[in-house]
Amino acid sequence: MVKTTEMAEKTFEVLDRQVAFQGYFRVDKYNLRYRRYTGDWSRTVSREIFERGHAAAVLPYDPVRDEVVLIEQFRAGALEAPGGAWLLEIVAGIIETGENAETVARREALEEAGVTLTDLIPVHDYLASPGGTTERVALFCGRVDAAKAGGYFGLEAEAEDIKVMAMAFDAAQAEMARRAILPASILIAMQWLALNREAVRRRWLS
Repeated sequence: MVKTTEMAEKTFEVLDRQVAFQGYFRVDKYNLRYRRYTGDWSRTVSREIFERGHAAAVLPYDPVRDEVVLIEQFRAGALEAPGGAWLLEIVAGIIETGENAETVARREALEEAGVTLTDLIPVHDYLASPGGTTERVALFCGRVDAAKAGGYFGLEAEAEDIKVMAMAFDAAQAEMARRAILPASILIAMQWLALNREAVRRRWLS
């Protein structure tokens, strides 16, 4: 069955879609074509797309202490990355059916970092890597009390082993500069906070 979608003057047709792989994650194979800017149709394009689901991510921030709460954990996708497979990250988790992004952000902050979010500021939604996956990330900055943040967390059922660190904002930026590679979520979140830090502190400390 041909599926046609129109957005303004942009049109594409999904000619065929099949499950190419089903394991811990799923990969779908699409045969599709799209309307070119010249007005004619592209040739039929085949693409394997990683169907991971959508996620929520949050940068926990304490406006009183001017500290962020970051985590570090092993990531199989970084086995051959510069600096190794243990990555400095922010809290994140997959949005399951029936959940919203805010709920997931609050739950994951508690499960992964042992902190409670008392307020949330939406930062932006972004596509993780649209050339190969449908994953969309809802990014937040969340207010926390970082005074007692630290230690080791994670769900045994998900084989998680997460180190939690509370860092002064400037120290966190220095640690990021020291790392050879970082996930996109922490780069985006910390850059947003760098640009909006004083406004966030005024909002939460007023």
